Amino acid sequence: MMASTRPNLLGRMEAAHRQTRAHLGRIERQISARAERMTTTARAKARRHPGREPRWTRSDEAMFRACVDRLSFERRGEIDLLSRKLSRQERAILAVRARIISNGPTGKADAHAVL
Repeated sequence: MMASTRPNLLGRMEAAHRQTRAHLGRIERQISARAERMTTTARAKARRHPGREPRWTRSDEAMFRACVDRLSFERRGEIDLLSRKLSRQERAILAVRARIISNGPTGKADAHAVL
């Protein structure tokens, strides 16, 4: 691989890493929002006078956490897949950065580098 293509490769790798991280963040936000909706719905059904009580109680928080845990469990395959992908991407980015630094900006890179 030519030394001039490594910064391009690194940029593409970092962009893919950001995209994967954003996807994982989106899933976590979806789980949190869904758990909050489930808690709010259950709370409204359980209370006769919702306007007279505090907005969010300890039992509501416990119910919310239980919903988050259940929803996370249901999507564990997708979350694990993205987490492993992030880990692989981070290792690959570190390897490319190390090669760029060791070869220097003007040094010739090995034409048969594997990445």
